[in-house]
Amino acid sequence: MAGVIQTTVRRSMPASLLLRVRHRSPGLANGLAGGALAAGLGLAAFTVLVMLLWVSSPYPDSGPGGALHVAAALWLLAHGAELVRVDTLSGVPAPVGLPPLLLAVVPVWLLHRAARDTAEGGARDNAPLMPGRIAWAGVVLGYLGVAAPAALYAAGGALRPSWPWTALCVPLVALVAAGTGVWTAYGRPSGPLEQVLGAVLPRGARHLVLGPDGRPGVAARAAAAGATVLVAGGAVLLTVALGWHLGETRRTFGGLTEGWSGWLAVLLLCVALLPNAAVWAAAYALGPGFLLGTGITVTPLGAQAAPLLPPFPLLAAVPDPGAGTALQGAVAALPLTAGVVVGWFVGCGSVTGGGRFGIWTAGRTAGAAALAAGLCGVLMALLAGLAGGPLGTAALARFGPVWWQVGLATALWLGLTAAATALTVRAWRLRRSYGRGGRRPDRVVAPRRRPAFPRPALRERLPRGTWFKRKRGRSAPAPAPATSDEPYLLLDDDDPDVFRADTDPLGLGARSAPAAPLTDLASSRRTEPASDLPAPEDTDPRPPA
Repeated sequence: MAGVIQTTVRRSMPASLLLRVRHRSPGLANGLAGGALAAGLGLAAFTVLVMLLWVSSPYPDSGPGGALHVAAALWLLAHGAELVRVDTLSGVPAPVGLPPLLLAVVPVWLLHRAARDTAEGGARDNAPLMPGRIAWAGVVLGYLGVAAPAALYAAGGALRPSWPWTALCVPLVALVAAGTGVWTAYGRPSGPLEQVLGAVLPRGARHLVLGPDGRPGVAARAAAAGATVLVAGGAVLLTVALGWHLGETRRTFGGLTEGWSGWLAVLLLCVALLPNAAVWAAAYALGPGFLLGTGITVTPLGAQAAPLLPPFPLLAAVPDPGAGTALQGAVAALPLTAGVVVGWFVGCGSVTGGGRFGIWTAGRTAGAAALAAGLCGVLMALLAGLAGGPLGTAALARFGPVWWQVGLATALWLGLTAAATALTVRAWRLRRSYGRGGRRPDRVVAPRRRPAFPRPALRERLPRGTWFKRKRGRSAPAPAPATSDEPYLLLDDDDPDVFRADTDPLGLGARSAPAAPLTDLASSRRTEPASDLPAPEDTDPRPPA
C-alpha cells in the first residue's frame, strides 16, 4: 500500500512542476502565440490576395503551388527583404529590391498589435502588466519561428529570397514593431527615449526632441510636420503629373495586360506603390531627383532618356527628356513651404512652448530650427532609402532616389528657410504681446553646461555616518568603559573635570551647592553582594560537611 502511495505522489510531481513553470512565465507563452498568430495572419492576407488573382486569371502561368510561393515571397518583400528572380530571359538572376511601402503596413501593424496585447495580457486597469522584456522576446521569437519556414518555402519558387537581406530585415522589423507595441502598452514612457537621446544629443538639445512631460519636443514636432508637408506635397505633384500625362497613363495601363483580373492586379500594384511615388516626387522637388537606372537622373534642371524603362502607369508621370523648364522649376515651392511650416512650429514654441527655459533667445530659436531641419532630413533620408531599390541588373541596378542626397538637400532647404521664419514668428508674437499692453515676460537664457555656483565662506561639516566613520588610531588611548550605573550618560566623559564640584559643565554659572549630594548619590548606588552568595575571592569548592 505504501508503494502505491509513493507511485501516486511521484506521478503528480511532473504536473506540479509544469503548472509552476506556467505560472512563473505566463508572458513568454502568450508572446510566442501572439507572434506566431501575427505572422500567420500576414501570410494569410497575402495568400488570399494572390490566390484571388490567380483564380481570376484566364491564363495562369503556374499552378496553385507557384501562387503560394509568390505569396510567401511578397510577404518577405513587405519586410524589406530583397528577392531574386531566376527565370529571366538572359538566364542571369535579377534582384528585385523595391518594396512597396503600403505592403509594409500589414506586418508592422500586426506585430505592433500582437506585442501590445501580449504586454497587456487582457488585464484590466488595476491588474499588473506582463513583463516588457518577456512579452517582447516572446512575440519576436514566435514571429521568427513562422518566418523561417516561410522563407525556406519561398526559396523553391520563381522569386527566391536573398538570404543576407532576409536575415537582416525580417528580424529588424520584428524587433522594432514589437518594441513599439510593448512601449505603447506601458503608456509610452519617456525613459528609454531619454537614454537614447542622452547618448546622441547634447544636454541643451534633448528637451527640444523630447519634452519634460514625455511628449515630443518642439523640434521633433516641427520635423514631423515638415516631413508630412514634403510627402503630401509629393503626392500632389504626382497627381498633377499623372493628370498632365493622362493619355500616356491610360495607354500603359491598358497595354500591360488584358481582362479585368489583369487590370485589377496592375491597379493594386499601383496603389501599393503610391507612397513610393510620393517620396520620389518629394525628392524631385528637393533637387536631387531620382534614378531610373544606373547613371540616368531625373531632376528639375533636366531629365535624361531611359531607353530600358519598363511601361508602367506610374512611370508615365516622369518628365520628358531634356532641360528643365520654368514650370518644372516651380516645384521649389514645396521645400520652401515645408521650411515655413517648420519655422512656424519652432517660432511658436520659442514663445509659448519653451518649457523651463521661458522665452528663448534669438540664437536658441535659430538653433532649434536648425535641429528640426536636421531631424526632418533624417526622416526623409530614411523614407528615400526605403522607397528605392534595384529592379534588375546592369541598367536597372539602381532605381529611385539616393537617400543621402535627399537627406542633405532637406537639411539645407529647411535649415535656411526655417531659421528665418522662426525668428520672424518669434519677433511678431512678442511684439503683438507687447502691443496689447501686457507686461514684458522675463527672458530666461539656457543654463550653461557647467554652471558656477557661489561657494559659501564657511561651511559646517556634518557628522559622517557609521559606515564611513574613521577608526581611531592605535596611538590614541582607548576610552574607559562606562559602568552600567553611570547616572550622567549625556555628559561628555572625555573631560576629567566634568564631575568636579567647582566646575559648571553646562555653562550656567557657578553654583554654591556642595559636592556631598553627588558623593551620597554615588555611594547609594553601590550595592553590596547578597549574603547567600559566596564572596568574589572565595571561589574554591568547600569540602562536604
